[in-house]
Amino acid sequence: MIEKPTLKSSLKSLLYIAPMMLIITTFNLYPIIRSFLMSFYTDFNIYTQEVNEYGISNFIEVLQDPEFILAIRNTFIFVLGVVPASIIISLGIAVLLNKIKVLSGFFRSIYFLPFVTSTVAISIVWSWIYHSRFGLMNYALGLLGIEPIEFLTDPKYSMLALVIMAIWKGLGFNIILFLVGLNNIDENYYSAAKIDGARGWERFTNITIPLLGPTMFLVSVMGVINSFKVFDEVFALFQSRPGPAGSALTVVYYIFQKFYQESQYGIAAAAGIVLFLIILVFTLIQMAFNKKFVHY
Repeated sequence: MIEKPTLKSSLKSLLYIAPMMLIITTFNLYPIIRSFLMSFYTDFNIYTQEVNEYGISNFIEVLQDPEFILAIRNTFIFVLGVVPASIIISLGIAVLLNKIKVLSGFFRSIYFLPFVTSTVAISIVWSWIYHSRFGLMNYALGLLGIEPIEFLTDPKYSMLALVIMAIWKGLGFNIILFLVGLNNIDENYYSAAKIDGARGWERFTNITIPLLGPTMFLVSVMGVINSFKVFDEVFALFQSRPGPAGSALTVVYYIFQKFYQESQYGIAAAAGIVLFLIILVFTLIQMAFNKKFVHY
């Protein structure tokens, strides 16, 4: 029998969650509110914390800034390059790992290892892989008769190099999520499909994919959000630069430049609000798509 909530039990529950709420309020909610207010500061003294004037000029300047437009363009290219490829590759690997019975834990750990490894360490390794003379990537291309490619110094290939590294780094987490989803699918569905004569690909498209809908939604939403917020990979791979000729400049890197390097705090805050709105719109679109096409 479920007990009705009382004032005493409610206060007790609030007391339990109070420490976490204090942490969330201090390190999450308060900075968000301050950033929102700062985006409207047009005359602000960082040393005295005095605000002499408010306005929307920061947003106007951001949206008219060619560098910000470039950052948005590069970020969209990064998202479109990373998210679909990461979902497809991680799903394929998860299906294969799910069929492996011997040393399955070992292989899962190997794939998950890059996700928990420092981005700086990963970038150092990939810098060597992309090296034009001694890199493994160009060595493999040389075997195919392709001339060495300047992945880290040529603006045409820098985004491709960033996308490949980001996909490789994030595969482990997606694979784990897909494995959880695959393990939750009842084997009776596959058994019934085999009796009806369905082949492997038919079972995959008509059973696995539909029943993995909720997992795919989670992976896609997290992938889009994390890809829009990309910064560490850019900063580490290109040695604290936004790629050659700004070819890997992302929105978060733009915010970093404006806030820490140029001390334009209002501009940085306004750019952050614009990024938040972009992510919000994409998340709402994904949620609407999920509500219409994904069945739980």
